[in-house]
Amino acid sequence: MSKDNSEKIDSELTKTVNIFKTIYSYPDNQDVTIRNIHINGLNKDGALLFISTITDTKVIDEYVIEPLLKNQDSEVKIDDLVSVPSISKTTAIADICTEVNNGSAVLFVDEETQAYILNASNFESRGIEKPENETVVKGPKEAFIEKASTNISLIRKRIKNENLVVETQTVSKRSNNVAYIVYIKNVTNDDIVDKVKSRLHTMDVDAVQNLSLLEQYIEESHVSIFPTVLNTERPDRAVSFLEDGYVVLLMDNSPDSLVVPATFWSFYHTSEDHYLRLPYGNFTRVLRLFALFVTLFTSALYVAVVTFHVEMIPPDLLLAIASTRELVPFPALFEVLLMEIAFELIREAGLRVPSPIGPTIGIVGALILGQAAVEANIVSPIVVIVVALGGLSSFAIGDISMNFAIRLSRFIFVIAAGVFGMYGMVALFTLGVFYLVSIRTFGVPYLAPMTPTYKSSKDTIFRKMLQNEIFRPGYMKPKDMKKK
Repeated sequence: MSKDNSEKIDSELTKTVNIFKTIYSYPDNQDVTIRNIHINGLNKDGALLFISTITDTKVIDEYVIEPLLKNQDSEVKIDDLVSVPSISKTTAIADICTEVNNGSAVLFVDEETQAYILNASNFESRGIEKPENETVVKGPKEAFIEKASTNISLIRKRIKNENLVVETQTVSKRSNNVAYIVYIKNVTNDDIVDKVKSRLHTMDVDAVQNLSLLEQYIEESHVSIFPTVLNTERPDRAVSFLEDGYVVLLMDNSPDSLVVPATFWSFYHTSEDHYLRLPYGNFTRVLRLFALFVTLFTSALYVAVVTFHVEMIPPDLLLAIASTRELVPFPALFEVLLMEIAFELIREAGLRVPSPIGPTIGIVGALILGQAAVEANIVSPIVVIVVALGGLSSFAIGDISMNFAIRLSRFIFVIAAGVFGMYGMVALFTLGVFYLVSIRTFGVPYLAPMTPTYKSSKDTIFRKMLQNEIFRPGYMKPKDMKKK
């Protein structure tokens, strides 16, 4: 049965109940419950409609059904009888269905043209646990879970401010999935909020079950290897972005949040950078930056030098490399690509197999395959070292989306080095920088505030002293630039 906001419930209880029996395919729909009751005192019949798997049935029994059955007062109102956390009234069938689908119970009373919405939702969820991907040594250990209301409470626990706004917007037509738009009203620029709402509003899809799917609908470019939406499972990190004027998106069924817009530096930074003292935090950033360049260029540089630029290698090292490659029948490009693909296969296998044996598969697989490949003269020992160094360095890039971007870029650099040598690497790097400069995410330049330059706390490659971080990012055009 179709429903819209113009359809109203009937004053005759039987007709109203039959409408909702049709809508919810009752009694075939096993977890939909319709409980007929007689309200003593008022001498009226009533009916309760709720979905038992997402509604707290104990609350319904103790605070709704029991008071209605025991009532002897003929003048009392329904609102005064039941004592659930919140009660509202509506006449629209569409609104009633929305509330029931969100876990509320609905009370229909004979000869009344309005229904009572009783808040008693109880979606099953796991308890708050530690982050799995964004681990820190120093700092909070809480992570988001699959329940949006709990995630919102984790944010409100950190931002006790009446200007923190949580709006909702339905993002799918058939499943009625809801996205929560979180921002600080007197900080976040209205244009960015409007752009986020506009992209959510223009989505034309039946179902969006979680944020991982939503991210692909609202991102800037669907084919770019560089991510433009940040995914974080840490409430403290989401809050730090909110305080800088960003917008955070939450959904049920997603143990994480989306931060928009996201710049390149958002993926480079981690939540622990500011929890550590200034020298320690900057030291970890230097290591991370070094690991990024090692991952990108080590394999490509080896291919370029061995293939085209042997004069750059000292004679003793050149002889050592030549002796190890003497029996290898493949060119350096094929040799490196073979090992890079093998490393990626081992990494993927380690992730997909059951966790108790995952690390063992990775270690044993890498040792056995590497040693066997060298002994079979398929690859040279130095290639195993080069590929392993680049592969291990990639683990220093914590964000999974940026990690994929760097790993894919590494293959492109290896191919460019094998075809054009170092000139190909330099040309590809230059084109890559041009491309990064051209990206905009929700109107914000991807490499801001480094280029173009904006007034900000200059938190890019290195962080500043906390006392000197007094400005919010200028590229966000916040309503209040100063944090202190």
